[in-house]
Amino acid sequence: MYRHLMVPLDDSALSAETVHQAAQLARALGAKVTFFHAQSDYGGSSLGALERVMSPATFNENVAGEARAVLAKAEVVARDAGVAYDSLVVTSDRPHEAILDAAEARGCDLIFMASHGRRGVQNLMLGSQTQRVLQHTTIPVLVSAVESNLAATAYALPASIIRDEHRSLAAVIHGLQHLVREARDGVVTPRIPLLRAMLYYINVFPEKLHHPKEDAYLFRRLRERTREFDDTLDELERQHAAGHQLVVELERSLDAYEADPVGGLAAFAAAVERYATAQWEHMNLETKVVLPAARKHLTDTDWAEIGAAFAGNGDPRFSVDNDEEFRQLFARIVNLAPRS
Repeated sequence: MYRHLMVPLDDSALSAETVHQAAQLARALGAKVTFFHAQSDYGGSSLGALERVMSPATFNENVAGEARAVLAKAEVVARDAGVAYDSLVVTSDRPHEAILDAAEARGCDLIFMASHGRRGVQNLMLGSQTQRVLQHTTIPVLVSAVESNLAATAYALPASIIRDEHRSLAAVIHGLQHLVREARDGVVTPRIPLLRAMLYYINVFPEKLHHPKEDAYLFRRLRERTREFDDTLDELERQHAAGHQLVVELERSLDAYEADPVGGLAAFAAAVERYATAQWEHMNLETKVVLPAARKHLTDTDWAEIGAAFAGNGDPRFSVDNDEEFRQLFARIVNLAPRS
């Protein structure tokens, strides 16, 4: 039976479903997963060559790209499923060749791919890349038709976006916990700018973007369709409100930690754990109770409204620019954070 899966990923929302399916298969098989992302050679482009000279810092950031962001969210799923995992980023403008080379080098005995993606020719998950892998591979390939194998297609995209946002937040929280462990072990000196970037992300992203959309769209629509889950939704909304105070405690304890790295570490570590525990419980309740209930009770029209809101359009209260800002900030954080 298969013992090591290669899972190529791109940055599309539906890639989150590929990760979930691959993790479930790996858990059933007792197999390891290697998540893989091929990024184009930005340094070889004309814009990259100019940026290298004119703005080295911007060039370095663009070279890093969003590869680690894609893989960090996949790693969240593997950890949650209890699946052993590794991640690999390569620079290649021929993704199918990079996939096959990596699978062979890592000793993978199955390649698990989505049927297609949604981005441009340079990106990984187009159907043409899957076809090329199938044409040239000597390793078995399992193709997952991410969109068509979901019973409720209207549900697929908004649910994928919500889960993907959960995974982004979980990846940042995991990074916070990892930095605290390293500080306790004396591995690194306090990385205050990175910690502040993380706190900015978990403060503004849930408080100003993700949680308000859940309240205004997902929770409201579920209440309108059934009263069965009112107690659960009440509790989740209380947790949304309580989360703000937990973030305030994080910010205050980080100030104290910066002023006194030795004496302030314990309080900061405790605040991180309180916030992390609350968020794990919160996201688990949404994933295991609310989303399945919404899938059962909400109509296609409901999901269309929710999908439009979470995709960043259709509501003047939530800015599309903010969506992109948080996407870029998340990429910067995971590129700077040490890998655990």
